[in-house]
Amino acid sequence: MSGAVSLEAVDEDRVFPFQIEGEAVRGRLVRLGPAVDEILSAHAYPDPVANLLGETCALAALVGSNLKFEGRLIVQAQGNGPVRYVVCDYDTAGSLRGYCRFDPEEVAGLVAGFQRPGARALLGDGLFMMTVDQGPDMDRYQGVTAIEGETLALCAEQYFAQSEQTPTRIRLAVGQADSGEGAHWRAGGVLIQNIAGDEARGSTEEPWRRTEALFETLGEDELIDPLLPATDLLFRLFHEDGVRVFTPQALKAACRCSQERILGLLASFSAEERADMVEADGRIRVSCEFCSRVYEALPSDLDAAGA
Repeated sequence: MSGAVSLEAVDEDRVFPFQIEGEAVRGRLVRLGPAVDEILSAHAYPDPVANLLGETCALAALVGSNLKFEGRLIVQAQGNGPVRYVVCDYDTAGSLRGYCRFDPEEVAGLVAGFQRPGARALLGDGLFMMTVDQGPDMDRYQGVTAIEGETLALCAEQYFAQSEQTPTRIRLAVGQADSGEGAHWRAGGVLIQNIAGDEARGSTEEPWRRTEALFETLGEDELIDPLLPATDLLFRLFHEDGVRVFTPQALKAACRCSQERILGLLASFSAEERADMVEADGRIRVSCEFCSRVYEALPSDLDAAGA
């Protein structure tokens, strides 16, 4: 979806878990407003790159909000295309941060041949990964699949099919809307999953096929419509069977960079390497690749820290 509309946004920066009434289908819907706008506006991303990163943020929120422990989910993809690397880091407090590394000239050349290049065109051949980090005392778990789908949603569906054997459907959308203060980025997404049948539940294939058919009617514009409440959208989709929406989880943009972390990073370099970083005014400057905040340090700061 492109273009701008002057509307008052609703349901921003929240994930809404839901369950199809009486059926073995569960899901989550995400609406991102100021959070994704802050992440995308931190860099001068071309629209196709911003779209890809916005989709990655929505996907990370959809998947990460289902974690049952304190930790982080990292969704990333890397390839040999114009976009070398895209990542979004979600923690279970609802914080998101994201970044994209790309070649501006290659992206411009690609846009000239595509009206709206998708993940496959942008990333080329490469890998799609989800990493679960439960903290320093636990081993990380990482699932990896090849980038095979034309869209990021298809890449994620392939990941769930291969890594978790869970029937999963995902729809993602990114666009801009104007609530009276200029155009701002928005992102949205829906994830549905089939709960496997058992002796008590019986087969769940028929309800899943019916839910999939309803899911196919979902438009990308609906996912980022500023005036369409999440509950109304879910009812519009699944009113035939009924849908129960649970308490939403709040989301926010939050980078974990800090002066202390930057000093720690600089301390990992040798004195000779740090000397090469000193600029003409005697300071060392480091820019956070996620939020673009610039940190400054004097060599004496590192000496005082015992580096």
